[in-house]
Amino acid sequence: MLQQFLDSQQFVQLEDLEDDANPNFVEEIVTLFYKDSSRLFQKIEQTMQSRPIDFGKLDDYMHQFKGSSSSIGAIKVKNECSQFKEFCLAGNAEGCFWAYQRVKQEHHTLRIQLESYFQLRKQAGLVRRF
Repeated sequence: MLQQFLDSQQFVQLEDLEDDANPNFVEEIVTLFYKDSSRLFQKIEQTMQSRPIDFGKLDDYMHQFKGSSSSIGAIKVKNECSQFKEFCLAGNAEGCFWAYQRVKQEHHTLRIQLESYFQLRKQAGLVRRF
């Protein structure tokens, strides 16, 4: 199920970094991703509410978020970030608004999928590969 949301190669590379000393490495990285996402979402929302909208600043924030998404292999989130950035470049506030809603939806859906995945790993009591 996660394969439709994640770049499996990227995610497996993260899992390969887990060892006895750090068996929850991927979960910790994902937790940091969601904390950072929250901070960036707040900045994006504040910028979208300001007038005039600073599309350059919006693009910068989304660029940061897209990079974070790429680092964990979140391909659907990353793709929606690209759409948002296109609207920023066009100076299209309405397009940015709708693209941002899709970014947040994909972000939320991925979170649910990853939480289930980590829960299953814990229940199995072993490190399972994606």
